[in-house]
Amino acid sequence: MTSVLAASSAPGELRAREAALLEGLRKLPSLIVAYSGGVDSAYLGWAAAAANGDRVLCVTADSPSYPERHRAMAIAIARDFSLPHEIIQTREMDRPEYRANPVNRCYFCKHELYTSLRALATARGFHAIADGNNADDRADYRPGRAAAREFGVISPLDEAELTKAEIRALSRAAGLPTWDEPASACLSSRIPYQSEVTETKLRAIEDAEDALRALGFRVLRVRHLGTMARLEFGADELARAAEPEMARAIAAAVVGCGFEAVTVDPSGYRRGSLNEGITLRPI
Repeated sequence: MTSVLAASSAPGELRAREAALLEGLRKLPSLIVAYSGGVDSAYLGWAAAAANGDRVLCVTADSPSYPERHRAMAIAIARDFSLPHEIIQTREMDRPEYRANPVNRCYFCKHELYTSLRALATARGFHAIADGNNADDRADYRPGRAAAREFGVISPLDEAELTKAEIRALSRAAGLPTWDEPASACLSSRIPYQSEVTETKLRAIEDAEDALRALGFRVLRVRHLGTMARLEFGADELARAAEPEMARAIAAAVVGCGFEAVTVDPSGYRRGSLNEGITLRPI
């Protein structure tokens, strides 16, 4: 992924930022890392463990909106890189305001997460809680940031001015397999706002995305539009998805997961497509 490395800072500047990150982490008496196993949290978990050793705990929140594929990846990285790791259960699906799926749905999810992590930190004597937000996230609509501020959650990657491309470059240098992992988000992000989040919908989305990966696609989203699935593929995979034989295989795979109709978005995958047509501001 040469474009990732080309987009990062000069090597000396990037290493200086990593050194500043590690130094800041060393100053923390102890730390819980909100750890999904994605690009950002995997690197933060690795950096925190490198800086603070056994004074760090990486915590994965398991719930119906968290894909099994990500859970397996989080467990494997923690095992292979000796990251102290635990999995807890969060119950955002029990919250009516979360299930109603307003535009600030993510706030209620993160409020549930940080409530659980704060209780764990208090019970175990951990000094701080950190998330994997990076410098690029400042310009994005992220209502979960409001919950983070309420709970005093810190963002070491953002504080170190590290962008996504730089985190990928540093992850590659550290040997983390997530360095070129496609961007990820919870399964609920595939459901349009104001459409209720249900476990049935989440399972249909996860099954359909797994089926598409089995067909060899890597960058993708399955948007749940009632009985229809709208598929988004990476720009370099759109042509393959449009081949007649593959198009038939895609339709059969997705319909087999509980949808009645399938459409492919000709614009392909792009970050934040759920927010298109809605006036939002960065949080």
